Amino acid sequence: MYAKAIVLLVAVLLIAVGAAVAVTKLMAHASGSPPVTTASPTAAARSGNPSSCLDLVVPAYFDDMGDWTRVTQTRPPPADLILDLPNGVGAGTAPDPAFQALVGQAKSAGLTVLGYSSTVDGARPMADAEADARHYRDWYGVTHIFLDRVTGQSAQFAYYQQLSSYIHQLDGPSTVWMNPGDYPDQDYMSLGDVVMVFEGTYAQYQSLQVPAWVDSYSPSRFAQTVYATPGAVLANALDLARERRAMHVYVTDLVGANPYQALPSYWSRESAYGCG
Repeated sequence: MYAKAIVLLVAVLLIAVGAAVAVTKLMAHASGSPPVTTASPTAAARSGNPSSCLDLVVPAYFDDMGDWTRVTQTRPPPADLILDLPNGVGAGTAPDPAFQALVGQAKSAGLTVLGYSSTVDGARPMADAEADARHYRDWYGVTHIFLDRVTGQSAQFAYYQQLSSYIHQLDGPSTVWMNPGDYPDQDYMSLGDVVMVFEGTYAQYQSLQVPAWVDSYSPSRFAQTVYATPGAVLANALDLARERRAMHVYVTDLVGANPYQALPSYWSRESAYGCG
């Protein structure tokens, strides 16, 4: 008897709760207001535009190695860092102890380090480009490779197909980033894990035309780098990257032959947009 009474009471309470929820939904629908949701702690705590964060990728072509320390001490840290040694081409002919230490710091801080290798628009000897991948792995413990000066054209497809296949087959987890600096022939999406589809000034970026086939891929497949970007439009540049389905982004106010020689003046603000 007592048990039946308890069961009856619970049933009544459940019916009352259900009715209250239904009324709330009906009122929200009638008013045109969306249901209230709770933002994630990460998004709520982020400065600037908190709607979504980006995977920041830093081209570490620094003149001042102190910028390496600034990057590795950033919280949250950027997702990726491109290791570009002073020779400006690839891994070189011997390991550099100073950069070995810097790479160790970056990896300890949680960054993924990418080894820079220029393909010279598909004209660099294949053996030299393949040697870069081995040397980055053996000397720096880096298995992710950033291929620069990629044509993105069908005429060089076989060259990049062979090179990306070689890198993917090396020991250890590896990803291949390709930088044509513009949207390539779509077939290149079968080669690069990440493709840098824009590298240029903010003035050029505003009129960028995005091909329709981009919608067929995850934003994690695309990177964009925007330089000569004034601080006043930093947020707009990052918002444009989101709208254009690019998850990996770097924006800087530097200009000239090497706009990656140092971190941007607004690095602390930009890093707040990073997912880490």
